[in-house]
Amino acid sequence: MTLAPAGAALRRTALCLAAVALVATGCTTKPADSTSDGGPKDDASTGSSSGPVTLKDGSQVKLALIPGGAHPYFQPWKATAEVDKADFKLGDVTFNETGEWDQGKQNNVINSLAAQGYNAFGIFGVSPTDINSTFEDLKAKGFAVGSLASCPAGDTNSADFCLSTDVEAAAYKAAKATIEAIGGEGAIVHLTGNNVDSNTQRRIAGVKKAVAETNGKVTELPVITDIDKDLSTAQKAVADLLASKGKDIKGIVTTAYNPAVAAADGVASSKLPIKVVAIDDDAKILSGIKSGGVAATVTQNPVGQAYVGGWLLALLQSKQCTMKTPGVVVDSGSFVVTKDNVDTYDDERKAKTKELETEFAKQLSCQ
Repeated sequence: MTLAPAGAALRRTALCLAAVALVATGCTTKPADSTSDGGPKDDASTGSSSGPVTLKDGSQVKLALIPGGAHPYFQPWKATAEVDKADFKLGDVTFNETGEWDQGKQNNVINSLAAQGYNAFGIFGVSPTDINSTFEDLKAKGFAVGSLASCPAGDTNSADFCLSTDVEAAAYKAAKATIEAIGGEGAIVHLTGNNVDSNTQRRIAGVKKAVAETNGKVTELPVITDIDKDLSTAQKAVADLLASKGKDIKGIVTTAYNPAVAAADGVASSKLPIKVVAIDDDAKILSGIKSGGVAATVTQNPVGQAYVGGWLLALLQSKQCTMKTPGVVVDSGSFVVTKDNVDTYDDERKAKTKELETEFAKQLSCQ
């Protein structure tokens, strides 16, 4: 599985967030609804301990966070939903991962939850090409909808907003870290997820961009896709790769969860001098960074997606606020983790989450 597409829509419309003390997201455009000094034009009250806009009454909001299916990436959403309920005093929350990576089944889950009274939806759509119709149906029923960790394919986002990783930028960072780890020359290989997913294609583009910048000093072997279905699939692919080409490879860049874990384990077992750069912060990956077996990883911000997304959905569904630009796309952040910052990177991610609240406030018109 690949996560968090953003693509062309993100590059054109993303709120380019200040990245003080953070790894740069590569975003430079000022939000459209800011003044010349970058401040908000109007009307979003600030100063709340739980966000820059204080939710006045969330008691009628029932929040549902719905990934496309079960996957380790989304587990922080479950705990964060309960934090949303407590911090924003919501009527109820639920986390439902029973969509089984089938858009039809996910739609059935969504419809069932709507029938149960849930009225604010944070959704990772299974099919980026089809999810807008689901968003449109929910909006027509008067529900607040956020596209979380994944934006629809193409240039249109029919949800109220999308809060997602710029996956092309994250993959570019991962490839740059790999190139640095191998000393700037040699062959690397990219392991990733579903080839037909727009996420994957953006990640492939990010890696190729970094390789192209070396002017031939670094070469890339054919991309290995479709290996994020589960850990065993990824493990087999890594074992086959190392057996056939291990001696020719200097670096492996992984941009999907299961291939990252499999590559770290496989290279460690093989004793081959291959530098591995992973994605996300599985315990094995972080342990590998500390021991030197993994050169780096690029983490995303699932907690920030669920927390800020829940706060914003509550503001919208309570009718306290509306989006100035419906469908706006925001980069939730990605962070390069090495041995130098492996013990402190989560502080950077928490700071980014606070920034997201402030930046979204600039996009709101509130009563």
